[in-house]
Order: sequence, then C-alpha cells, then structure tokens
Amino acid sequence: MMGIHTIEDTQVAAVFNNYPKHIQKKLLFLRQLTLDTASEIEAIHPLEETLKWGEPSYLTKNGSTIRIGWKKSSPHQYAMYFNCNTKLVDTFKELFGDTFHYEGNRAIVFDENDEIPVDELKQCISSSLTYHIRKHLPMLGM
Repeated sequence: MMGIHTIEDTQVAAVFNNYPKHIQKKLLFLRQLTLDTASEIEAIHPLEETLKWGEPSYLTKNGSTIRIGWKKSSPHQYAMYFNCNTKLVDTFKELFGDTFHYEGNRAIVFDENDEIPVDELKQCISSSLTYHIRKHLPMLGM
C-alpha cells in the first residue's frame, strides 16, 4: 500500500477518532485501500472524501459512493457500504461468493478478526468508483 493519506476534512477525522480504537484501525485500513485503489485508476480523479449519513464516504464523478462504518449495534463488525440501487453487491456475490460476508445488496461486512482479501476487495472498490463507466458491461467488466 502507498503512504498514509492525511484526513483533510476535520469532520471526517472526528468520525474516525470517535470509533473504538480496535475498529478505527480496521476502518483506516479500508480508507487507505480505497485511496490507494483510486490513485491507480486515471478515470476517477478527483476522489472526494466527505461524510454521508455520518460516515466516511468516497465519491467521484464516474462512480458510485462508497461508505465505510461501524455500528454500536454490531460492535465486532464493520462494513463497506455500496449504493443499494446498483448491481455492485449482487455482482460481487456472483464473482466472489463466500469470500465476503454481505448485508443484502448494500454492504460487505467484516468481523473484527477477519483477514481482508485485499485483491478481491480492491476489485470491488474499483468497480464502485468507476460504476458509471462500467454499469452497462456484463458483470461490470470485472
């Protein structure tokens, strides 16, 4: 992975700082993976980091928003959320099967002790950040 990117938006930084420390580390990993993946794809610059629904979110003109977050109601889990009105998660399920745990058609959910399948998750991130370019392709061109 590339170097750590500073969180420039103070509201986003505050949300990360309020997560439990063991989960904060996991979410910062997902953040870094998202930023690194975005930096490898010319079609998605610039990537905006902001808050949506109170959670760190990543969006670009050619893509579908990705959110990452943790819920007090599931303290040992954290997730990467995708727009449920897209075919992203259904495509991930078809391609990656039980590599991931899913929440309906809106999220990939991780247990705090899960080993993250980085290559597969980068493909999911990339397809979301370029969704409007690839949504017409079979299996999103993955």
